[in-house]
Amino acid sequence: MHYDYVPISKRNPLRWPNGQRLAIFLTINFEYWDPVQESEKPYYPGGPGIVGGNLPGNVYDNPNFTWREYGQRVGVWRLFDVLDAEDVAASCTMNAKMALERREVIDAALERDWEIVAHNYVQDELLTDYMFDEAAERDVIRRTLDVYEQAVGKKARGWLSSSLRSTLNTIDILAEEGLLFITDLLNDDQPYLVETRSGRPMVSISYTSEVNDFSFLRQGLTVDTGFQMFKEQFDWLYAESETSGRFMNIGLHPHVIGQPFRIRALRDFIRYAKQFDGVWFAKREDIATWYLDHHQEHIPPKG
Repeated sequence: MHYDYVPISKRNPLRWPNGQRLAIFLTINFEYWDPVQESEKPYYPGGPGIVGGNLPGNVYDNPNFTWREYGQRVGVWRLFDVLDAEDVAASCTMNAKMALERREVIDAALERDWEIVAHNYVQDELLTDYMFDEAAERDVIRRTLDVYEQAVGKKARGWLSSSLRSTLNTIDILAEEGLLFITDLLNDDQPYLVETRSGRPMVSISYTSEVNDFSFLRQGLTVDTGFQMFKEQFDWLYAESETSGRFMNIGLHPHVIGQPFRIRALRDFIRYAKQFDGVWFAKREDIATWYLDHHQEHIPPKG
C-alpha cells in the first residue's frame, strides 16, 4: 500500500458528474457483536459501551449486548422509516455475522437498493489481531467476502474494517481479492488513489470518526447540538465545494442515532441539506467507479 502526499491546495478542482458539488454518505453500520467469546482477554466490542468496564470475553455483558441489540430490534427500523419518509438512501456497512444472524435487516436495505459495504466478519474481531499473520488476515477477509456475496447476491466492491483497525497489508489484500474502494483512511474530503503491490488501484473514500453519532456519547451532544454538528460540517464543505467537489460522511449506528431522543437530529439535517443545489446522497461505489476514470484530471500522477 502506498499513496502520495498531495495536499488539497495542490490538486486540480474536482468536478463531480452532472454539476454536483457535495456528495453525502449516510453510513449506517449494520454490526453484530458476539455475546461471548472463547477468550479470557478483555472483550473488545467496538465503540463505546453504555455501561463502563470491560469484562472478559467469556463473560456475558448483558447491558452492553442488549443495548446494541436495541439497534437491530428497533433502532434500525426507525432509521428505515425516517429515510423512507425523506426519500434518501444510505450507504451501509455490514459485518458478515450481521448477515448470518440478523438477515431481516440486510434484506430490508437491499429492498431499498441501498449500498452495502463489507465490514469484517464480526465486530469484536480486529484485523490488527493479525498484523503479523497475513494468511490469517486474508482468511478473515475471504470469509467475510464469501458471506457478503451469499447475502447480497454480488461480490463486494468496498470495505470498512471493524473500528477502522486495518493493517499495512489490508489494502493490498483487498485489491488482490478484487475490491475497488477502501473507507478506512480518515485523511481526506475527496477521493484519491492508493497504489497496491498487485498494481490494482484502490480508491480511498474516507469514513469519519468525528462526524459520528458516537459524538453524542463521547461529547454529551443533545439532539440540537448533534444537528448543529452535522450542519456545521455541511455548511463549510458546501462553501468549499463551489470551487472543488467534496464529500461528507456521517457515521451512524442504529443503537445510538436510532434512539427516539436522538433521531430528529438526523431527520432535520436531511431536510436542511436537501434545500441546497448540487447535493446528492451518494453511493461510494458510484463515486469510486467514476473516480477511476477521472483521477488524473484531479491529481495528476507524479513524474
